[in-house]
Amino acid sequence: MLNAPKQGQPAASAMPPVSAAASAGRSPADSAMFTERRVAAWVGKALRVEGRIISSEDLTIDGSVEGSIELGNHTLTIGEGAAVKADLTARAITISGSVTGAVRATEKVELRATGSVEGDISAPTFVMAEGSTVRGRIEAGTLAK
Repeated sequence: MLNAPKQGQPAASAMPPVSAAASAGRSPADSAMFTERRVAAWVGKALRVEGRIISSEDLTIDGSVEGSIELGNHTLTIGEGAAVKADLTARAITISGSVTGAVRATEKVELRATGSVEGDISAPTFVMAEGSTVRGRIEAGTLAK
């Protein structure tokens, strides 16, 4: 005998599938949190952040940040048009936007043609493209800490 739906109940094919997360008592949003596969974080153009950012992954900033940014052994990219008023610490930092504050990298700082820094820069390797600007002290080479 077929399992026909009782009167007033939808057929099994009309019912939405139940996810593994829902059957375990979690919402699908909770499940997505555990299966996220990003390799970098991003602050978009329309976003303004005030305070301290600490990340254990690479970070790209295209918006506005005021405070401090600490990435440890990860890379920080300041996009063209971004406005950052913060002290920056990361393994490698690429700047195409505007930065006001101390910039410290354990490996490399790259200042692209559209980038500007008002503050001190410290890194073992420093690359500055034609057209970029710096107002501050630059400490580069093997003695830079």
